[in-house]
Amino acid sequence: MNVVFMGTPDFGTVILNTLKDAGHGLVGVFCQPDKAKGRDRAPMPPPVKQCALDMGCSIMQPRRLGKKSLAALREMNPDVVIVAAYGRILPKTILEIPRFGCINVHASLLPKYRGAAPIHWALANGEALTGVTIMQMDEGLDTGDMLASQATNIASQDTASTLHDRLARIGADLLVKTLADVEAGAAQATPQEDGLATLAPILTREDGQVDWSWPAAKIADRVRGFYPWPGATTSFRGKSFKLFPFVQKGQEDSRLAPGTIASITATGLVVACGDGTVVLPHVQQAGKRRMEACCWASGARVEPGEKLGA
Repeated sequence: MNVVFMGTPDFGTVILNTLKDAGHGLVGVFCQPDKAKGRDRAPMPPPVKQCALDMGCSIMQPRRLGKKSLAALREMNPDVVIVAAYGRILPKTILEIPRFGCINVHASLLPKYRGAAPIHWALANGEALTGVTIMQMDEGLDTGDMLASQATNIASQDTASTLHDRLARIGADLLVKTLADVEAGAAQATPQEDGLATLAPILTREDGQVDWSWPAAKIADRVRGFYPWPGATTSFRGKSFKLFPFVQKGQEDSRLAPGTIASITATGLVVACGDGTVVLPHVQQAGKRRMEACCWASGARVEPGEKLGA
């Protein structure tokens, strides 16, 4: 089939490469505009753009999907538009252009975790199972009929990074199978149960702030769910600190106030939380390098009884 692809981050590059390898004709690629990054604020292309450039694809980077985008899509005349982490809701005028419609690769088992950050929130909320849904798009936020889905277990050692890579691969392979069914007229569309829907809103840095009154399991899930971005953070002596997977539950039953450093061991800082303690193996002070927590504590002359957090 002739395909227009819409995507922006790394998740989309896996889908785009798989579409090419499967023999689909890529007649155009849409992604978000370049963003200024680094100290010199130089514009950097998103991963999908770089991937599309390497393939020699025609690329568009509109700030909004207006008349110019609509005209370009009509000229491309795709059989289908494939969307994977593009970052925009498509208007009805675009949804109606391809003969097979617009199909989204969404990294959750819909209707759970509709929205921009399904991988992060599934981990942060302690889910044991997630997956990918191939969905026929409508005008809503991930509300269209489901064409296929595939589940995967969330391992205790998964982070947003490892789960992202696994779901991208699952989604790419499932999409190719689903497109074959769509072209053959064999795809089965299943409406979502809206009453079971949950949201996965776009992440902010504030989402990564750890509340030490939370249970140990929730703190562990937040740290791995928000790794590497936006990162789980706390504060100490007025400075921001980043926390790293894997947070472990401590052995001691602490009755200290949440956030209090109970002890400092070779394996890390033992910190009181809502239901005992957690062990922080590594920390990173803002502007500094990542360190083993025990080494940092020794250099900073940290004493048990001091507190993390506000």
